[in-house]
Amino acid sequence: MKQRTSRPAAGRSGPNNVSVPFLDLKAMHAEIQAELDCAWRAVTSTNAYIGGSVLDRFEGEWAAYCGRRYCIGVANGTDAIELALAASGVGPGDEVIVPANTFIATVEAVIACGARPVLVDIDDRTLLVTADHIRAAVTSRTAAVIVVHLYGQPAGMDEILAFTEPRGLLVVEDAAQAHGARWHGVRAGALGDIAAFSFYPGKNLGAFGDGGAVVTDDAAVASRVRALSTHGVTGASRYHHGVVGRNSRLDALQAAVLSVKLARLGGWNAARRRASLQYGRVLAGVKDARPVANAPEAESSHHLQVVRVPRRDAVRTALADRGVETGVHYPVPCHQHEPYRAFAEGPLPVAERAASEVLSLPMSPHISAEQVMEVCSALREAVEGQVGRAS
Repeated sequence: MKQRTSRPAAGRSGPNNVSVPFLDLKAMHAEIQAELDCAWRAVTSTNAYIGGSVLDRFEGEWAAYCGRRYCIGVANGTDAIELALAASGVGPGDEVIVPANTFIATVEAVIACGARPVLVDIDDRTLLVTADHIRAAVTSRTAAVIVVHLYGQPAGMDEILAFTEPRGLLVVEDAAQAHGARWHGVRAGALGDIAAFSFYPGKNLGAFGDGGAVVTDDAAVASRVRALSTHGVTGASRYHHGVVGRNSRLDALQAAVLSVKLARLGGWNAARRRASLQYGRVLAGVKDARPVANAPEAESSHHLQVVRVPRRDAVRTALADRGVETGVHYPVPCHQHEPYRAFAEGPLPVAERAASEVLSLPMSPHISAEQVMEVCSALREAVEGQVGRAS
């Protein structure tokens, strides 16, 4: 699931008065610039820009990191979900259960492979899909469930798998925001049958453009993903097209960037965790800034630092006036977008309420303790001001 950062209103914040950026990619890249230069030279010296040893190396590294046997690099996270579904046999006539609180790409991918998305509500504490939501939506046409690990938090996989496995339902992990997250010590990507990742630049593991990957332990499914993503090539010859495919490849330059960044991912995630813990401690006394809960079995990758606040848009404007950039993930649940209204059976009240309240605070491996304090101070002032105004 791809994540985009929505910016403060025009005129409220800009490059000259931002004191705390939402995500500081410049600091991250400055730290590894020499390694990136070396990695890019390794690609340009080989002439292998599509495929080749650099891509092979990253695919092996990412498969090993996730605890999977196979990794196939693809063009983006949306393609990763679609290809995971299609290679697993999901298509026309099938239904796929999807939480309404996700980036629209998750739903787009289901429709792209010819299946029908069934949008369901979410848990009020974690804002993630649960086994109960899935159970209530299953029909005789249900072929798969997409479990979205949102904000860096893994969903409650024990109960989900206990329900899906006896029924033979495919479980696809949308792990676009969960690079390095764990559930009971098992990394996101190794929890379901197959998983899709995005390497959009703002992710915990991000490329210098679009990119994605599918990981699985199933050799036949992995072969189908690779064929579908490379013009349907199924034989030794690049001009033997055994299936109808497409062009969805991760190029070698992006793979080189990702290999460099993967070596830093553990440290960067640990830095995010420290910042998240500081946010939690400082904001504990702000009763109208409610953090999104994390299950005790989960180890978040802290991709986003999300709180729920009343009068969110006014609070966000006040923060922008203080030079604090924020995001909203997401302001409209999927079933309330015009093209997707038919895919939900009635209102989904938790997702709808959350969409009006969620606010993503600045988060990156390089955010300082002083910046976190500045954000918390501005948030406290903004929330208390809005609550007082409403009372």
